[in-house]
Amino acid sequence: MKKVKLNAYQVGLVFKNGEYQRLLTAGKYWFWKGEDVQVYDITKQFVAPIELNILLQDKVLADILQIVEVKDNEIALQYENGLLKNIMTAGRYVFWKSVVQREFIKADISNIEIADNIDRSLLAKAPLNAWVRMNEVQSYEKALLFVEGKYVKQLEPGAYFWWKNNIAIHVGKVDIRQQQLEVNGQEILTKDKAALRINAWAQYKVADIEKALLQNKDYDKQLYVAFQLALREYIAGFSFDELLEKKESIAPFILQSVQQNAEALGVAVTDFGIRDIILPGDVKEIMNQVLIAEKKAQANTIMRREETASTRSLLNTAKLMEENAMLWKLKEMEYVEKIADKISNISVSGNGVLIEQLKQIFVPQK
Repeated sequence: MKKVKLNAYQVGLVFKNGEYQRLLTAGKYWFWKGEDVQVYDITKQFVAPIELNILLQDKVLADILQIVEVKDNEIALQYENGLLKNIMTAGRYVFWKSVVQREFIKADISNIEIADNIDRSLLAKAPLNAWVRMNEVQSYEKALLFVEGKYVKQLEPGAYFWWKNNIAIHVGKVDIRQQQLEVNGQEILTKDKAALRINAWAQYKVADIEKALLQNKDYDKQLYVAFQLALREYIAGFSFDELLEKKESIAPFILQSVQQNAEALGVAVTDFGIRDIILPGDVKEIMNQVLIAEKKAQANTIMRREETASTRSLLNTAKLMEENAMLWKLKEMEYVEKIADKISNISVSGNGVLIEQLKQIFVPQK
């Protein structure tokens, strides 16, 4: 005989020659040779040593067991004392009914939608995050949800969770902030066959995400082409000289021309501008020569104008001096003063006639 002791929170299953006999609870027991006792902790999960259905024929044993069956298209969230303990996949799970409070929440993962009875705060954490796919839409974005290639709905900013399965999900996102489009290096011929290279820019916003993503492919590339064609249409309609005169009207024309195409793309164009107009080398040289000639002509005109004014002033002065002897004498004294300022010493040699002449110049007559 052999003795077996079962403590609190332990049970025993008695087998004789491999066949299940009965259930034992806490206590001390004696057994004959050929009888075997398997001891289990009732706070742990129970793994049946033989076919479970055989054991469940014992009503006493069946009453203290909790059985959870998870189907192929399901998972089960196992909570112990209010905390998520494990994620159970398809299969049959058996637990002892004990002081450990267990709760099981099943979820159908054959669909992408997550039921409301699943705590959202657990979706991004282990171990549940292995079964969930997440997508975030930022506050400056709008998005469209496609399931199996079909458009479902528009997504507002926020975090979205779906079950991870074989159903294909795609989230198409669009940045709704103002964006800049560079239209650079455009080689365009004017009406008189002058080759120009133009660098331009445009600013736009996505106004209708469904038009932009559902009705158009690569809406930004199409918008670029619309600006490119409008720019070519405008430039080709004028000669080079006409274009230089009307360069301020380029931006308004391009904006108005592109507006209708942009609306069809789901885009609102807000601004457009020309950054550079680059001339070919020979045209640039000619333009520089023209500019130099114009500046020289302007300089000559100014010089002639100044000379004319100076001559006219001298003529007026001469007339006044001719009519007024005192004015003539004052002018004479003014020039003598200027000469004297530049002379530090005067050496005089000669007869008295020279001295009399100087005296007449420098000494006022009474």
